[in-house]
Amino acid sequence: MEIKTNKIDGANAEIEAAIPREAIDANLEKIAKELAKTASVQGFRKGKVPVSVVKKQYGEKLVQDAEAEALRAVLNKGLDELKIAMESLIGEPNISKFVKSDDKIDVIVKVALRPQIDLGKYSEMVEEFDKPAVSDEDVEKRLEQLADSQGKFVDLKRKRMAREGDSVILDFEGSIDGELFEGGAAKEFALVLGSGQFIPGFEDQVIGMKIGEEKIVKVTFPENYGGEKLAGKDAEFKVTVHNIQEKTKVEIDDALAEKVLAGQDNPTLENLKAQIKAQLQAEAVAKLYNEDLKPALLETFVSKINFDLPEFVVDQEIDVSLNKKASTMSEEEIQELRDNNDKLEALRETFRDEAQKSVKATFIIDALASAESIKVEDNEVMQTIYYEAMQMGQDPKEAYDKYKEAGYLPAIQMSMVEDKVLTQILNSKMKEA
Repeated sequence: MEIKTNKIDGANAEIEAAIPREAIDANLEKIAKELAKTASVQGFRKGKVPVSVVKKQYGEKLVQDAEAEALRAVLNKGLDELKIAMESLIGEPNISKFVKSDDKIDVIVKVALRPQIDLGKYSEMVEEFDKPAVSDEDVEKRLEQLADSQGKFVDLKRKRMAREGDSVILDFEGSIDGELFEGGAAKEFALVLGSGQFIPGFEDQVIGMKIGEEKIVKVTFPENYGGEKLAGKDAEFKVTVHNIQEKTKVEIDDALAEKVLAGQDNPTLENLKAQIKAQLQAEAVAKLYNEDLKPALLETFVSKINFDLPEFVVDQEIDVSLNKKASTMSEEEIQELRDNNDKLEALRETFRDEAQKSVKATFIIDALASAESIKVEDNEVMQTIYYEAMQMGQDPKEAYDKYKEAGYLPAIQMSMVEDKVLTQILNSKMKEA
């Protein structure tokens, strides 16, 4: 059997072969003889079925099995010549050519290898930076918000007009062009003025109303409002105020700390301030990392760490992007791509650059995870999904099963690995304020 091998680069190789008809026939004969020992064919005892009968009974299936065995031999011999171990391959080998003739089958098998990545002195690619500072004013502001959250709404001691921060108990009934619309009415609804709970302009017009007062509030729904029937429309709300409640003021002192830090040692105001400062510090670091440093760091690694990429992995990433694009296209546009292969290929190429960057980033994160000794176990993925589901009021097990059935768990795990890797590297470069 003639075999030619070509190591295209560090991540791709090609095996070309001409499989002679004799090799296929020999494989078919061997497979038929083995099958004759176990085949059940009416009219013959098990193990006594003639090979000729087996060939007739299983004809096309035997040919396919014989060809598959020949392809495996091509792959094994080619990998031996290339000195590539089977476990180094990524994904299934791709048969890019399979042409039958009377005396042979011409085949080309493409294989993808896990790239060898030299991270170099990757730590030196990361610049040192100062830890975000938290001021006393920041702590005091958070303390005031905490104290305000502990306050309770109570009826007014002295009648007055509604103002920002009050909770107003009201009825409202909305209409557009004189017609009521679904979801536009409620009875004895508690609305905290200034909370931004209602569409812009509504709460501003309720400010200044008195208990028992009725008023027509005129507003315009935002253009990006969820319901298409309401987006951008002018509306009127008939509003009746039944009660106005003000929030009690909670003093910032040790009593507040004892309430907030219940069950903890040393529930003092100073300890509460220290915990708030630590929390603000963590929030500031997370904001800096997620919005700025992590994306920039990954971009740095992608631009400075170079290696060959497996073609088929890049093609898979392009396919994902192409499918996303197709979901936004009309049936006519999709049909045009089906009918015009050149146009389809041109569209595919527009995604290549980003696909290569994405695949490259994935391999870099994987290599960095090994270098930094970082792993994310399956139970960590489960715990993360459970926690987020509970935060959103969803059933944790249902959420986990949904992600699992959709095949999203590996992507979630990889995302968690990336977050841990970049966080650990950045932490090593952060200087205390």
